[in-house]
Amino acid sequence: MDKVIIADNLSLSYSNDEAIINKVNFSVNSGSFVFITGASGSGKSTLLKSLYGALKPAQGSLIVGGVELSSVSRSKLNFLRRHIGIVFQDYKLVKEWTIEKNIMLPLIINGYEKNVTKNQVDSLLKHVRLKHQSGKYPQELSGGEQQRVAMARALSHNPILILADEPTGNLDDYSSGLIWSLLEGANTQLNTTVIVVTHHIPQTMNIDYKHFHIEYGSIHEVN
Repeated sequence: MDKVIIADNLSLSYSNDEAIINKVNFSVNSGSFVFITGASGSGKSTLLKSLYGALKPAQGSLIVGGVELSSVSRSKLNFLRRHIGIVFQDYKLVKEWTIEKNIMLPLIINGYEKNVTKNQVDSLLKHVRLKHQSGKYPQELSGGEQQRVAMARALSHNPILILADEPTGNLDDYSSGLIWSLLEGANTQLNTTVIVVTHHIPQTMNIDYKHFHIEYGSIHEVN
């Protein structure tokens, strides 16, 4: 099975500070669903940042989607990011854009035709049950609704990899259930690799998954 992520002797730190992630080795198979847990400040979000190139490895090798991130050009990093969907805890929606246009963003960047973009966004709006809100702006929606928009945006361009940072941390039960269902569906129906940073793995997951736990700068797999 192909590896979508390979970390070899990987260390991560900010500037010259002590390593937050220290000389770890792990890999993720294509099509896997992976949970990353750990105490607050253990390095979960730091690791996630490294996977989309927002933090360069301080030491070792990190290959994501065939791209070596320890020495990557801007053009190659942009290419990789066009194949990744990211769900942030604080949504990161464009406030000046409607919900519909926010979901369109990755499709516009990837050069999809207008009719394809429109059909894809309409389908996703129905999927996240926000079709009736398409013309509204992020600040007019609840936190749960904004996260569902962010989820639709992450899925819009059929990415090979979805990275989600505490995607249900502050959400109501309805929106949380919908987010988990969408992530599970992307994995099982589209074979998308999904990596989720979370404090709590939901008991409702009906799929096989891997569980990595971060502690004292090390990463180990929980069986």
